[in-house]
Amino acid sequence: MTKPEILTFGCRLNTWESEVMREHAAALDDVIIVNTCAVTGEAERQARQAIRRAHRAKPGARIVVTGCAAQIDPDRWAALPGVTRVLGNEEKLKAESWSASAMHEARSVSDIMVAKETAAHLVTEFAGRTRAFVQVQQGCDHRCTFCIIPFGRGPSRSAPVGVVVEQVRALVESGYREVVLTGVDMTSWGGDLPGTPSLGQLCRRVLALVPQLERLRLSSVDPVEIDEDIWRLLEHEPRFMPYLHLSLQAGSDLILKRMKRRHLAQDAASVIARARALRPGLGIGADVIAGFPTEDDALFEETRAFLAEQGIPYLHVFPYSERPGTPAARMRAVPVPERKVRAATLRAVGAASAQNYYQTLLGQNLRVLMETPTSGHSEQFAPVRLAQGEAEIGEIISLRAIAVDETGLLAERVCDGARFFFTP
Repeated sequence: MTKPEILTFGCRLNTWESEVMREHAAALDDVIIVNTCAVTGEAERQARQAIRRAHRAKPGARIVVTGCAAQIDPDRWAALPGVTRVLGNEEKLKAESWSASAMHEARSVSDIMVAKETAAHLVTEFAGRTRAFVQVQQGCDHRCTFCIIPFGRGPSRSAPVGVVVEQVRALVESGYREVVLTGVDMTSWGGDLPGTPSLGQLCRRVLALVPQLERLRLSSVDPVEIDEDIWRLLEHEPRFMPYLHLSLQAGSDLILKRMKRRHLAQDAASVIARARALRPGLGIGADVIAGFPTEDDALFEETRAFLAEQGIPYLHVFPYSERPGTPAARMRAVPVPERKVRAATLRAVGAASAQNYYQTLLGQNLRVLMETPTSGHSEQFAPVRLAQGEAEIGEIISLRAIAVDETGLLAERVCDGARFFFTP
């Protein structure tokens, strides 16, 4: 029997969902599951290529395609060679979708826009990973002009506190030291629950009810919807990681308005300044789109200058990608080659900011979660490599940063052979 092979594209939420499917499909043989992403055309292209490669390599295997791209356009994916089944985003998380009899159905894709609940699944293992993800929220009620994801994920819906706590506790009992809470529109968590609790309140409950959890981290958040409990945790709670990843998208007010974002550049700047004041030395990440429709040289320069001024070390830059059916796809487009040039320019800004940031960490003691025998990430999410020797994968060790190179920080043990779980 050949256990199912899973090819995952896109976000951390997809990573979590792939582990749910891995458990549901464990009894199936000769099955390849492709969990697609629809954020960009490039993500879809990569998934199509992977399907074609998989079919050539294993022509007898059954290929099941799911994820956002499959939810939005199931016919297109069903027509690819080797694809025997297409599953929607709701269906892929149901155990019955992976029964031997269900595998004979060519398609099971429901209307995601009428979904009312987010799935509650207990995942205790993430293949090949030292940090674990927990889905706390699903879907999005906003309509940014460039984004197709609400039509792949449906309306915003939240996992109850008890479910999240149960999953985090199980992961900690399985040996995970760090948990990342993830969702589509994270800061909307709780809006559909009794009493409308905030995301920060959820974090406080998780940390209080699972005292053995050493590190709690958030995935991408909307800058203007960070609640006061998150700010208090960032200032006072050492187990709440000193890192924020912002769904920024641009540094030009006009482009942000045309994107239909909920913030302006100054809003984001204020959030970054407050975070750095409350937790000096914290890491900042941001998602940015280069070459959004109508972005001329002057508007692009506003974004470039904003990013350079803010010194954001972890930039995730994407050239704008038309998504059929979105308002932005009907706007005046920036030529594709120019989008790529602008994306490269912004990545260079990010690389320079990262180098400057790593310099500020030199000489500091860093708690590093080891992801390979010689490398891992600090609490600030700085990539760190051991100058010599090895460590156990999944362990948190105390290291002192001694040098910077193009990949991140080089570090040595604080005490030869000693390992620490907490650094004063």
